[in-house]
Amino acid sequence: MIVTLTPNPSLDRTMALAAPLVRGEVQRAESAVDDPGGKGVNVARVITSAGRPAVAVLPAHHDDPVLHALRERGVLHRAVPVPHAVRANVTVTEPDGTTTKLNVPGDKLSADVVEALTDVLLREAPGARWIVLCGSLPPGVPTGWYAELTALLSSHGCRVALDTSGEPLLTALAPGRSAYPHLVKPNTEELAESLGLDPEPLAADPVATARAARTLHERGVAEVLVTLGGAGAVLVTADAAWHATAPRITARSTVGAGDSALAGYLLAEIDTAEPVARLARAVGYGSAAAALPGSELPTPHQVLPTGIAVTTLSL
Repeated sequence: MIVTLTPNPSLDRTMALAAPLVRGEVQRAESAVDDPGGKGVNVARVITSAGRPAVAVLPAHHDDPVLHALRERGVLHRAVPVPHAVRANVTVTEPDGTTTKLNVPGDKLSADVVEALTDVLLREAPGARWIVLCGSLPPGVPTGWYAELTALLSSHGCRVALDTSGEPLLTALAPGRSAYPHLVKPNTEELAESLGLDPEPLAADPVATARAARTLHERGVAEVLVTLGGAGAVLVTADAAWHATAPRITARSTVGAGDSALAGYLLAEIDTAEPVARLARAVGYGSAAAALPGSELPTPHQVLPTGIAVTTLSL
């Protein structure tokens, strides 16, 4: 079982345009699709579509459209009731693959809801192989909550994966913490942010990226998976560092690509794959997501089996 936490979920409406977006003009969309969203929800959707058990934990009232959408897709979930509707985001896609995403902030979560979400995670923990903490924190949630959850869940023997940014990431990865996530999945900007580095050199050099990721490993993060967009991904573990190139695709949308990469990595880990195979699966899933329109997420048969080269990096 993989349990995901999405404290700031969304209902994502994707609108596909037949022509390039023109600011200030009225344009008609060819189609519009609503999907349950938020990083942890996306991870749970990908894992569920691969036939593996996943549970999405999130705040939402019992009749919220996002829960209806999860039920329609067969995604198991544990929802903590809140008095407000889940935020609604809009993604606009253009024929050349350009994607514009308009995200609204989530509503404030009370201390009681934060405590209830924590309790749900603790109840799910005994049956979980991974607990995945994902996405931004809405107003009302302390920036150190992910760090606190990591320490709490680790004390219960859980492996924690973390995918976030900003202050929640900085706090969770700060030097000298008593517990760190087993796995973190930043992109190059988030990796640079966590270490106070310039992101530009990292984006252009997998070796520099791996050296930076090694710093997090030395602090106590067992596995660091850094997504590089169209350049693939880098993985650093205690044993070595690797870079995987991405297969050639026609990119249609980057929405959910990083979440799909994380899900692919976890799926490979469930299958007890070696690190090189886990990295290749992550890049395969991330690339498959980028080749799909809007917020559509990949199923196993959409993942390209070839075109991914993995090399060992010398640090």
